[in-house]
Amino acid sequence: MDLKSEEGEEKVLKLDNDEEEGEVVSKLKGVGTLSDNNMEAKSPGSISSKDMIFRADKIDLKSLDVQLEKHLSRVWSSNLEKNNHRPKEVWEIDPLKLEIRYLVAKGTYGTVYRGTYDNQDVAVKLLDWGEDGMATAAETAALRSSFRQEVAVWHKLDHPNVTKFVGASMGTSNLKIPSKNPSEGYTTLPSRACCVLVEFLPGGTLKNYLYKNRKKKLAFKIVIQLALDLSRGLSYLHSKKIVHRDVKAENMLLDTNRTLKIADFGVARVEAQNPKDMTGETGTLGYMAPEVLDGKPYNRKCDVYSFGICLWEIYCCDLPYPDLSFAEVSSAVVRQNLRPDIPRCCPSSLSHIMKKCWDANPDKRPEMDEVVKLLEAIDTSKGGGMIPEDQAGGCFCFAPTRGP
Repeated sequence: MDLKSEEGEEKVLKLDNDEEEGEVVSKLKGVGTLSDNNMEAKSPGSISSKDMIFRADKIDLKSLDVQLEKHLSRVWSSNLEKNNHRPKEVWEIDPLKLEIRYLVAKGTYGTVYRGTYDNQDVAVKLLDWGEDGMATAAETAALRSSFRQEVAVWHKLDHPNVTKFVGASMGTSNLKIPSKNPSEGYTTLPSRACCVLVEFLPGGTLKNYLYKNRKKKLAFKIVIQLALDLSRGLSYLHSKKIVHRDVKAENMLLDTNRTLKIADFGVARVEAQNPKDMTGETGTLGYMAPEVLDGKPYNRKCDVYSFGICLWEIYCCDLPYPDLSFAEVSSAVVRQNLRPDIPRCCPSSLSHIMKKCWDANPDKRPEMDEVVKLLEAIDTSKGGGMIPEDQAGGCFCFAPTRGP
């Protein structure tokens, strides 16, 4: 750079290259002590970018430093605000209001605890899709994104046969999670893990309830009541364009009045993408529709098929295909049209619904709102269940239905 002296020994600063010129102009323009008028040439076109000069005595460096400091301060404060005090989603929980009390169950995809949130009994499910290196960073990010979308839908749902959603968290860093051994205090999960809270239902799962009644069976009125609860809940979900995809007795919960409520419908959709879900270890095999087992495209009618299996299970208080392996069931359901054996004492009105729901052709299966109407039309006043109304013992006709 060359320094020259002019009248009054004013100093001027000459830029030697276009890069420096552009940088200084961008920084100084708008400061107030330098304007475009100061940079106008006396004769148009006679001054190149190399010859352009700036009046050094007109550059208020102190003012420039103050403005730069203010700008950096605003940027820093804005970043802190975004990271630490970003607006919460309407469904996002306040960790300070959550107390996780004890472990309830541990499954393939997560761990369930019982706790309280804002003085309400809740079930707390902690999900970590990236554990044991089973998912890449990209897969985990995709799962978390799907989880957020599912939660956004779930928190808006309101139906007596759908478990009430309480809230969720996209991280676990602020949660106090009890260790398996109380003496060890608290444990931690990776910050990538997610947490979802739902109402706690003390009646446990439908699966456990049916298992407890596997010998004495259920009265016909109870069978229809449970079936109606499940069908109404599924009909509601389908009306909201939600496909459960994992309808099974384990995912149905009971309250103190034996009202059935569907659980995990949103989380189940996200969990189905988990890389671990490659075998029959989840226990859902007996409920899976042929098109799902065969890897074909499927829609809400896969839930209708699963409902048909659940209806059989509620009536019989038994498991479908208990003696068959994963491969045997998969092949037989798809290739040989294998279905659970319906007891001879099952009323035709109920067996008819089962058969319609588990039809091999999804298009022939009824919609869930039609199933609700069919169940509502069944007369339970005369019995018809596995327990005769006038006897304490169970039905003695538990044998395969003959004929097609």
